[in-house]
Amino acid sequence: MMDAVGNPQSILLLGGTSEIGLATVEAFAGDRPLRVVLAGRSGTRLDAARSRLEAKGCAVELVDFEAQAFDTHAAVVDKAFAAGDVDVAIVAFGLLGDNEEAWTDAAKAVELAQVNYTAAVSVGVSVGDRMKAQGHGALVALSSVAGERARRSNFVYGSTKAGLDAFYTGLTEALRPSGVVVTVVRPGFVHTKMTEGLNPAPLSTTPEAVADVIVHAVRTRTEQVWAPAPLRFVMSALRHVPRPIFRRLPV
Repeated sequence: MMDAVGNPQSILLLGGTSEIGLATVEAFAGDRPLRVVLAGRSGTRLDAARSRLEAKGCAVELVDFEAQAFDTHAAVVDKAFAAGDVDVAIVAFGLLGDNEEAWTDAAKAVELAQVNYTAAVSVGVSVGDRMKAQGHGALVALSSVAGERARRSNFVYGSTKAGLDAFYTGLTEALRPSGVVVTVVRPGFVHTKMTEGLNPAPLSTTPEAVADVIVHAVRTRTEQVWAPAPLRFVMSALRHVPRPIFRRLPV
């Protein structure tokens, strides 16, 4: 259970190799040793993530997780909770994809939708159910500013994040009476392996900076945050730009 200042004892990272997710676990681990469950695809990257966190003093368990294996998600979550309560769960897996492929290739589009939206809903239901039963917990979902208004350059990815965002925003309301806090995090462009080679957008940030935003949100029980914070005002303005003008903007 969280201590008086919001430090967790246990964390589940769904997307066990996520750079933002790992940076968040490390930020929490700076205050105390943690029990961490890394749920991800077995292999060298997941092993490296475990070693990285063990070097910080964490006790790490690996659970094999495949986003598109929907019928296994409940069992993955059960394994994560088998050793006791989970204080913080982070939904951090996802695909960026190539927009020009995705909108012309049905298989690519469906893959993005299944990983970024359907799988996120699936694990959200299971984790939400377990946290509701334990009577506490923080569930963090990594959304994106791309989901706030579709752009020609990444509308397939943006549409999947819009769906994720709507689901977890609703889950916030559904779980509030049980004492569970759901936080929807909307980062902008983050310098990670996933965005390597792309031109950085204005207000681009780092996994560590996003992690700081997440940690503060969990500790203050904040339900919706942008990373960096000024993106909230940028996106608020962009949502109201008329479409003929919006389509001409270099965004």
